[in-house]
Amino acid sequence: MNLKFTEEKATQAAANRPKMKRSIIDCDIHHYTGLNVLKPYMPRQYLDLMETISGTIKPSRAPVAGGFNGGLGGRMVDSFPPGGGPAGGDLAYMQEHYLDPYNVEYGILTGEGFGMQSSGNYDYAAAICSAVNDYTIDQWLTQDSRLKGSVFIMKQDPTLSVKEIDRVGGRSDMAQVIVSNGATLPYGNRHYYPIYEACVRHNLPFTIHVGNEGAGVNGPPTGAGHGSYYIESRAARPQVMMAHLASFIFEGVFERFPTLKVVLQEAGVFWVVPYLWRLDQDWKALRVQTPWVKKKPSEYFRDHIRVTTQPIEEAPNRASFDQMLENMWAKETLMFCSDYPHWDFDSPLMALPRLNDELWDRIYYQNAAEIYNLPQRKAERKE
Repeated sequence: MNLKFTEEKATQAAANRPKMKRSIIDCDIHHYTGLNVLKPYMPRQYLDLMETISGTIKPSRAPVAGGFNGGLGGRMVDSFPPGGGPAGGDLAYMQEHYLDPYNVEYGILTGEGFGMQSSGNYDYAAAICSAVNDYTIDQWLTQDSRLKGSVFIMKQDPTLSVKEIDRVGGRSDMAQVIVSNGATLPYGNRHYYPIYEACVRHNLPFTIHVGNEGAGVNGPPTGAGHGSYYIESRAARPQVMMAHLASFIFEGVFERFPTLKVVLQEAGVFWVVPYLWRLDQDWKALRVQTPWVKKKPSEYFRDHIRVTTQPIEEAPNRASFDQMLENMWAKETLMFCSDYPHWDFDSPLMALPRLNDELWDRIYYQNAAEIYNLPQRKAERKE
């Protein structure tokens, strides 16, 4: 079967695509950041070594059989530019294919892969992060004011991470600091405190995006070790997020950094509800062990944590779905993301069932505008 998406088909598809009436903020758009586009932004000493070294840091997921089971190479077939090149690699086509028809007022770019965040070669990994950031600024953020960047850091070494946050985190077009779900230590550990100091200094949320669990220097993707198949790795992502969330709360991070915001990205949504019930229950019984935790875990979650929609679980019925939204304070804590251009892309028109206007507005725009310090919709601004 010929999977090439021709220019004629792309034009026809764009013309037939439903249009969004109200503008949205998409918190997770994966623009292409492969090594071939990063080379012009890499230090000279690494240019001859990139292909060799990249083999040791390229995997962004645990070593499982298979991989993405949809689309073309894990991407939507029609997300590849008609003129050639990788999905998410052509700004003009992304504008035509996604940003314009779906009325994306702001989109947060999250790159492709977190392999550098599993590497023990700290200096090289830091150079890759800087190259991703410089490429994103040069080729994307300066070309479309709707797009905002994520500061990639080499979180294994907080000193290098802080240096990078201070280098580019003060830019108005950088919206967050981003790391992988896979880590060497849970993110509440004091090892990461210098990173949070820098996030607070630049008023940037700290975003944990799925990926890299069990890869390189990172811990196993589950408490039982590695699975055999991609679906196991995918199913285990909430486990790792749970560990990070508990670590943030019980290590007292939000007492030490009361203005820090944390985004949990692409690990599902509704697992949060029973998990917070459990954390609250255990805190009541065991709070003598962590006297610095002054509030219920669910209160810290509500004040400091935001969760993105993709991939939201399908409840057995609408009543259950609505109850889960209410129990996680979705009006305050949930933000839309599409995961464009990945195979499991969530169309803004179909990601969620019909919502009342206020809840729709909070999830699709206002919650993200608040945490990323973005303006009101253009149509609603008084200029």
